[in-house]
Amino acid sequence: MTTSNVIQLLPDSIANQIAAGEVVQRPASVVKELLENAVDANAHNIQVIIRDAGKTLIQIIDDGDGMSETDARMCFERHATSKIKTSDDLFRIRTMGFRGEALASIAAVAQVEIRTRRADDEIGTLIRIEGSDVKLQESVATLPGTNLLVKNLFFNVPARRNFLKSNSVEMRHILDEFQRVALAHPEVGFSLYHNDVEIFNLYPGKLVRRIVDMFGKNYREQLAFCQEETSYISVRGYIGKPEFARKTRGEQFFFVNERYIKHSYLHHAIISAYDGTIPEGSHPFYVLFIEIDPSHIDINIHPTKTEIKFDDERSVYAIIMAAVKKAVGVYNMTPPIDFEDNVNFLVPRIPSKNAPAPPPAPRPVQPDWAAQPKEQGAERQRNNLTNWNKLFEGLKSTPEEEQQAAIELDSPVSSRPSYKQQAMTVASKVNRLASEAISAPDGDAVLFQLHNRYILSQVKEGIMLIDQKAAYERILYERYRQMLTKRNGACQQLLFPKTVRLSPSDMQLVADTRNEIRSLGFEFDEIGPNELIVRGIPADLPDESEQDLFEELIEQLKQSYSDLKLDKPDSLSRSLARRFSARYAVKLSLLEINTLIDQLFASSDPNRTPGGDPIIVMLTLDKLNALFKG
Repeated sequence: MTTSNVIQLLPDSIANQIAAGEVVQRPASVVKELLENAVDANAHNIQVIIRDAGKTLIQIIDDGDGMSETDARMCFERHATSKIKTSDDLFRIRTMGFRGEALASIAAVAQVEIRTRRADDEIGTLIRIEGSDVKLQESVATLPGTNLLVKNLFFNVPARRNFLKSNSVEMRHILDEFQRVALAHPEVGFSLYHNDVEIFNLYPGKLVRRIVDMFGKNYREQLAFCQEETSYISVRGYIGKPEFARKTRGEQFFFVNERYIKHSYLHHAIISAYDGTIPEGSHPFYVLFIEIDPSHIDINIHPTKTEIKFDDERSVYAIIMAAVKKAVGVYNMTPPIDFEDNVNFLVPRIPSKNAPAPPPAPRPVQPDWAAQPKEQGAERQRNNLTNWNKLFEGLKSTPEEEQQAAIELDSPVSSRPSYKQQAMTVASKVNRLASEAISAPDGDAVLFQLHNRYILSQVKEGIMLIDQKAAYERILYERYRQMLTKRNGACQQLLFPKTVRLSPSDMQLVADTRNEIRSLGFEFDEIGPNELIVRGIPADLPDESEQDLFEELIEQLKQSYSDLKLDKPDSLSRSLARRFSARYAVKLSLLEINTLIDQLFASSDPNRTPGGDPIIVMLTLDKLNALFKG
């Protein structure tokens, strides 16, 4: 008996919801797609209005070309686009969008309202759509351009809405997408408002002005121009000077034909160009634009269009590395000019026979006290001697002490008080090794520090080998975990509060984790849109600038947020312990070694780090014998 057919064509509403799973991942995805559409519409000014981090409202207003009534209705259909018409157009793409999926996917999971009008039309068009269902379409009076509202994102997909993060996290992602589009098009004006508060107001201008307006005035002095022209590609933009490299990522931007991309291979080329000029673990700032024939690249890899393939990646790698290395080299080889110095004294000048004689040196101007009469000068000198003698009162020997000292000097050597002579030791490698072997207080065990990384301890069964960094990681983890749980981190007040400047996305992260950061011992307040004043830091952190400490803390916060398997305090404690334990790979005294061992064995698991790596390795006598006997 034959069964009935089971394969059927899905309705458009369900197909759009499936497509929305890749295109619309969070509110930031909607902002990105709508901003790119506004740029493709030749807009000169784009306004972004956000409420509740995009969960309630995302509104994009532009003064671009606008759409006719038919185009306004057609743009919400799947695979409807004005960017391409034939398959050959896929290899000549110059616009931001081309797939025709964004608006259809957004309308499938949100309540959308669009008002649009072309400049030549007298009236515009209003369309309301909810879950791919058109609720209203009518003519309306509106300004030229497009005004598009996305309300209640994921209203019909509760599971997707529940998976959204907090408002601060989602707003941080929106800021990232906004920055990328705004940097790619400095000739377009952008403004961003969140809950009626202005975040950005960027005027049209050159790239360097856009960078300064977006990241702050202090970036003006750290930018170095980078440019390279070849027959294959052209590279232009700005890189950060080596001494301004930061501990945090997030200020590295690649644009290919004005489209933001993520490319770890090309990022490695830039890091290689900075080799030897920045500390390990630091990240330089760069905004680089690559212009290349669209036929040499493929951007139709992922719906987000942030991945790209080159037909000759090695050549692109070499060209970018050479361009950045040249820019870094030109900056490093050019000495700074100090306009306060007299350049004539820097280079010795050989006098010629016909050269005029130098003018006589001016007579030094005598101070007022030098012009006083000799009698007054002698009186001042006597007063000074009297004051100096008063400083040493009580330090002079009494007549009895002087008489006893004279008797000891006249007595024979055998009758004088005996003083133990100090032996002089000649420094050598043997003496240095011997000084590192420290006897424990009990006199039996021996502690030995090896290369400032390992601690060897003699035990009854053989040798106990302790990884110093791993031990501190376990100790710091439990300390930070307790601070975050009990909120009792010790704070060391700064004598002079320091100002720390962060990027807008980092400020959102600080706002979301304010309680956790203060639990660790930081004391700070906001004093501006992207500025903090730090009044106190944790008492047990190594000496470092407050800017570096906050940057490293934010970097660990970003990593802890990506770990979804752990709760926030545990993930943050692991990240901080892993980061700051590297600072303790230093020479330790006997007291510090004993304290480290005591704290390690007082922890909940002295054998393993929070990540599961071993801390202690036992080398028994049998293992040592086997090493020698083979």
